[in-house]
Amino acid sequence: MKKMYINGEWVEAGSGQTREIINPYNQEVIAIAAEGNESDAKLAISSARQAFDQGEWRKTPAYERGKYVNKIAELIERDKDELAELETLDTGKTFVESQADMDDIAEVFRYFAGLADKDSGEVIASPIADSSSKVVREPVGVCGQITPWNYPLLQAAWKIAPALAAGNTIIIKPSEITPLTTVKVTELMEEAGFPKGVVNLVLGAGNTVGHELAKNEDVDLISFTGGMATGKNIMCAASGNVKKVALELGGKNPNIVFADADFETAVDQALNAVFFHAGQVCSAGARLLLEDDIHDKFVDALIKRVQRIKLGNGFDEDTQSGPLISAEHRAKVEKYVDIGIKEGAKLVIGGKRPDHPVLQKGFFYLPTIFTDCSSDMRIVQEEVFGPVLTIERFKDEEEAVRLANDTIYGLAGAVWTNDAAKGERVSSSLRMGTVWINDFHPYFAQAPWGGYKQSGIGRELGKAGLEEYTETKHIYRNLKPEPLNWFK
Repeated sequence: MKKMYINGEWVEAGSGQTREIINPYNQEVIAIAAEGNESDAKLAISSARQAFDQGEWRKTPAYERGKYVNKIAELIERDKDELAELETLDTGKTFVESQADMDDIAEVFRYFAGLADKDSGEVIASPIADSSSKVVREPVGVCGQITPWNYPLLQAAWKIAPALAAGNTIIIKPSEITPLTTVKVTELMEEAGFPKGVVNLVLGAGNTVGHELAKNEDVDLISFTGGMATGKNIMCAASGNVKKVALELGGKNPNIVFADADFETAVDQALNAVFFHAGQVCSAGARLLLEDDIHDKFVDALIKRVQRIKLGNGFDEDTQSGPLISAEHRAKVEKYVDIGIKEGAKLVIGGKRPDHPVLQKGFFYLPTIFTDCSSDMRIVQEEVFGPVLTIERFKDEEEAVRLANDTIYGLAGAVWTNDAAKGERVSSSLRMGTVWINDFHPYFAQAPWGGYKQSGIGRELGKAGLEEYTETKHIYRNLKPEPLNWFK
């Protein structure tokens, strides 16, 4: 059984409850996990609180903390294939993708390990004679970290690595349906030798464990990646002690293709933008905006390519896309397809479960395309988080920008054009945290990730990702103290 890790010990849930972990490819039970609740979360919070307030971790030199974090990277590389196998079993994604995820995850830990001792503060020229002034960054304290099911270990790494590098103590709560790689990496952190109580892992549901992390006043920061409704609830719960809040709440990301773009490349990338990992990507290019002159030709090319997408077992070499994560999530996708049809969007391909009997055992859904879409449709405005592409058309640059920004989200978007000036104009006009020009989906540890508007608060990755886990302190020193004689 997969247990929780609290105060340096592997423990079962206090209630004794467990949860079956299901392979979304065939619905087989692949593991039994402890099912924690508020009581288990409180124990973990107490452990992290004591380790931060009374332990030595936050006083450990930054260079030494970096060595601990770098050790995690080394262990992930050592156990890469085992981790990738667990990730594919848990999520259904292809094994090749899971292996690539592990490479990225190791790089995230390595990047923040290297960054740990690079910010020693800032000296400010004091305007007051005979004084010194400096600004330093210190760890926030106890950090609750709630991660999603689509990229279980990758999203965990984005939170764990900077938090530990900065000197915090952590309580990790992975999605209750995909905990396997987070459990494994916690084993690796134990092997790396982190002091007792610095790293804690609690398994369980969001409305119990997650809610406790958000509202508990011994937690100094809560970081969450997931749906908007849950994110808003976390903000409300976190207001009790005005803890720091970091949220990544997804997006409805526009992929803008102008007529002067390289046609074949744009078609290929448009497919990858939305159908990669069955569309279960927060930055998926689920909104395709096509200039009028290329609209019909582009749609025809997409349909021909979509017909050839190979669904299947993530461990099969020829599989290009796996299943959706659960029956409940597939039902949500199906609901949105029905909504799109009722709204008047034209379903040109997909829109159903596959007929193949092997695929019917899992939570598969065919890649789906809607044309004749408009920005007032729910299918265009709301995050489906599945293999569903909506296509809108535009006549000029101004309309493209207006349509792209017509959303409550602002996570990411892309612009395809061979006109460099146009690419710069459009990218600067998009209200999004990341904009790609003639590409879609790349990210790396060195660059910040996060969204505008209701896509979230704060940034992960990059220097900003480390700063999220610090507090800023100004230290002023009077070098020549003497009486003021104000009150004589």
